[in-house]
Amino acid sequence: MRLIILGPPGAGKGTQATRIAEHYGIPAVSTGDIFRANIKNETELGLQVKEILATGGYVSDDITNAIVESRLDEDDAASGFLLDGYPRTTAQVTALDAMLAKSDQSIDKVLELVVDDEVVVQRLLKRAELEGRADDTEEVIRERMAIYHRETEPLSAAYDERGLLVKVDGEGQVDEVAERIVAALGA
Repeated sequence: MRLIILGPPGAGKGTQATRIAEHYGIPAVSTGDIFRANIKNETELGLQVKEILATGGYVSDDITNAIVESRLDEDDAASGFLLDGYPRTTAQVTALDAMLAKSDQSIDKVLELVVDDEVVVQRLLKRAELEGRADDTEEVIRERMAIYHRETEPLSAAYDERGLLVKVDGEGQVDEVAERIVAALGA
């Protein structure tokens, strides 16, 4: 299974990605996790990303594409993967298609978690408080939401046109959402 999970920041993608990956026996590839690890280890990439994220921006396509391609070349992703946080732009969709075409692969399904903006803002403010994430201020969260609507939301339409999009209500208890996802992907 080669899957993508879409949704605004705070929709629960990371939480659900772990469950989906376990269910299908594939790695969950989170660009956010890769970026955070680089920030924590203060790598050159980490320092660049830290500065970008502090203002609520997204990391450039070139950097993100290279990181994803490198990760998908690892052995554990050969039989499938779940991408979380990638692609975010139409240019990244094109890059991903090209990466997969090199090995005669394609995406099987694109899962979109649908969550109301105000629910997302409240979730992220709570997460910032619990996890001490300094980059999750309300202003930065709202900027990320605006970027998501402008740049990432169009991907839903593109994948829907390909017949790959599966929309799932991302509000409610974690287990309820997980059950909806498994049912939707099994359909």
